[in-house]
Amino acid sequence: MTPDSSAPLVWQFPHPFVCQWQISPEQIDHYNHVNNVAYVSQLERTAWAHSNALGLSIEQYQDLDRGMAISRHEIDYLAAAVLGDTLACATWIVACDNKLKLARQFQFIRVSDGLTMLKARTEFVCIALSSGKPKRMPKIFSETYFNAMLT
Repeated sequence: MTPDSSAPLVWQFPHPFVCQWQISPEQIDHYNHVNNVAYVSQLERTAWAHSNALGLSIEQYQDLDRGMAISRHEIDYLAAAVLGDTLACATWIVACDNKLKLARQFQFIRVSDGLTMLKARTEFVCIALSSGKPKRMPKIFSETYFNAMLT
């Protein structure tokens, strides 16, 4: 999806998967800007939207008894979003070892002025949903995520 904006959106990497986030009142904290928890939730929504767009669904994860669980977040909050802002939320798969691990990079840009608000990296490990223990990625995961990886 391409946001409607007169400001150019300058992405840190080519070919981002992008979705929009309209900031709502329940996401605002006592400092009158977006709460950190809301950003983390949006990272998750953006990652799931991208996985779904790649053809992977929660139902497939459940049927295969596998999931990609977060093992690490690195988040750089660069500016504060406020009520009414619309952010273009981009993600890229930047690493996939075809075994257990993959990593995503994120960048959130305010549509009104093109300012980068957040950059993040999330690392995932494949687990068995039934036990929570690390398990090798099913072929559909490794092929899909590896083929979508930024080169």
